[in-house]
Amino acid sequence: MATAQEPQRVSAADFIRGFANWRLQSARKPVVVTHHGKDAHVLISLDEYRRLDGDVAGAVAETANLLQASLAGLVESVRDGVILIDRQRCIAAINPAASDMLEIPAASLIGEDATTVLPGLKDSLVLHHIIRLLDHRERFSGDVPGLLRPRLWLHVDLVPLPIGGAMVLRDVSEAMENFATSDMRQAMLDAIEVDGGIGHARISVRESVESANAMLTDLLGVDAAAIRRVRFSALLAVGRRAAFAEALEAVFRSGMPARFASQMVTRDGGVIDVVLTIAEVRGPYASDGAVILVTRGMAEAPS
Repeated sequence: MATAQEPQRVSAADFIRGFANWRLQSARKPVVVTHHGKDAHVLISLDEYRRLDGDVAGAVAETANLLQASLAGLVESVRDGVILIDRQRCIAAINPAASDMLEIPAASLIGEDATTVLPGLKDSLVLHHIIRLLDHRERFSGDVPGLLRPRLWLHVDLVPLPIGGAMVLRDVSEAMENFATSDMRQAMLDAIEVDGGIGHARISVRESVESANAMLTDLLGVDAAAIRRVRFSALLAVGRRAAFAEALEAVFRSGMPARFASQMVTRDGGVIDVVLTIAEVRGPYASDGAVILVTRGMAEAPS
């Protein structure tokens, strides 16, 4: 079995005095030069040095190639659209997600002017930012409507690159619709508060009160903290609690809102006829509870 030879060791002083001899020795195996008894330098042949240098360079080149291939594979697989443009604003490369957004095969887009491919780009401020990107390597990030189609919102990131730049596109239309819906719901709640005749409470799936508006707490003669985490059915007359539990269970089971007459008990023991409307609040994966609207009304006799 072949074994690696131990390198020869020589002090710095002896190395200087016998350099010619140690140069010849290094052609056969490495010579370690010591300083104060500690290894400090290694003398090897030129052929060995070139071999080692070539191995390192090859390893670096291979790592660089793997990195480039990995980055290319990543760009190809991400769900965001990526469009590379050169300094003449022509498309140099495009990933499958961007091709799908444009509904045009990627091969037919290479070399096309970006303003031709993106219909809304000419009339958009994004074009100004693209010019700034190509001329001054200035980044940009923002939500832009109508770049591809009317009512389609895209989040656009402009990133400087040696070739020119990259446009990273993400469809955020659903998020924008959610924002608009949330704003509309808040406006409705504000209108309810101004009206003053509608009480509302948010309850959990366990029926605990999480929040209530001023109209409802004034109706019961309590403050919001007093009923928080109290079961909503505990605020009803005893004879009305079973009907409420059945209605709430039906709402959670079917997802359909329910409206029915009931009675609530005030802090001083009085009974008030009300009409309750229950609607489920759905989360991404399960029910998040329900919203209950309370209005004054004539109570029906319990069945």
